[in-house]
Amino acid sequence: MRLISLEVLQPGMVIAKTIWNEAYRPLLQKDVVVSQGIIERLKQLNIKYVYIDDKISNGIEVHESIPIEVRMAAIKKITESFHKLKGVEGKKASYVLDQQSGEIGKLIDGLLESILKSTEMLTILTDSYIYDEYLYQHSFQVTLYSLAIAKELGLTYDEMKLIGTGAILHDVGKIQIPSTVLFKPGRLTDEEFELIKQHTTFGFDILRNLHSISLLVAHCAFQHHERLDGSGYPRGLTEKDIHPYAKIIAVADVFDAITSDRVYRDRMLPAQGIEIIESGSGKIFDSKVVEAFKRSVVHYPNGTIVLLSDGRRGVVAKQNLQDAAHPVIRIFEENNEILRSTYILNLEEHLHIAIEKIETDYLAHAE
Repeated sequence: MRLISLEVLQPGMVIAKTIWNEAYRPLLQKDVVVSQGIIERLKQLNIKYVYIDDKISNGIEVHESIPIEVRMAAIKKITESFHKLKGVEGKKASYVLDQQSGEIGKLIDGLLESILKSTEMLTILTDSYIYDEYLYQHSFQVTLYSLAIAKELGLTYDEMKLIGTGAILHDVGKIQIPSTVLFKPGRLTDEEFELIKQHTTFGFDILRNLHSISLLVAHCAFQHHERLDGSGYPRGLTEKDIHPYAKIIAVADVFDAITSDRVYRDRMLPAQGIEIIESGSGKIFDSKVVEAFKRSVVHYPNGTIVLLSDGRRGVVAKQNLQDAAHPVIRIFEENNEILRSTYILNLEEHLHIAIEKIETDYLAHAE
């Protein structure tokens, strides 16, 4: 299977990956033959990419990092928890959340079980899941990335559980931001942006009054927008004053934000998001956290068409666990001509060859 932009999806192509909604129901089943009606429906759903089956990607698989039933159960629990807090303020909000702490703990345990026994890097399954509200998906994704970083850093189970809880609840303060501001499609005014920034303080105030959850979780919400150079908010803290857990969640939060669709812009692909994170390493993001993150997340997902620096074109066939930036490529085109038979090129063994471009809009001549 391979990843393709909806802009070049054509009738007759075959869907390779089921698309699910938030109720764990398939919106579009694997093996369905695409029609013009399906394309129009996907556009209405704001789908940007789908996985298809074709000759050049035959046999290439994209594996789930987290079982779908675990993912859906987790997002359902996050949704329920946040919904119960809507319209509730002050210590009452803390009390409501306190009553759910046991379930949140079980949720983290389930995610940790999957992540700790997995020997693979996290893969982003672009547009395989459709949710009504970005906040819940974002909270889940940030938790996954944060736990993967913590695992790579060699933290203990108890430390990982605290980070996971902090990640799930890092944006809980956004429930007190009016949706007209939170999901505004246009540019925010200075006053609106100042209000958005208050979600860190709102979250801290809710979480610091919990009796069943560590105060460190509150500081994760308070500090995840702080930056090493003091350019962050709400207090403009510098490196020495930012908690290590918040430094982890900061990287996970930014990466998920730029690789997800937002009301004001389209997503970037993983490699593009990683490049942005890397550009801030040691300046605004902790360099050890960035390096751990780069080792934890797939840069070029299986099934991605790439153009190489020597002009060859191929599809990512396999990951190199020790070098995520240099995957194994199935070469199918040279000098702009489709080869009669493909061959494998392991970029880890050819470091002088770089990936120049990701081509989700590529169409083979045979298509």
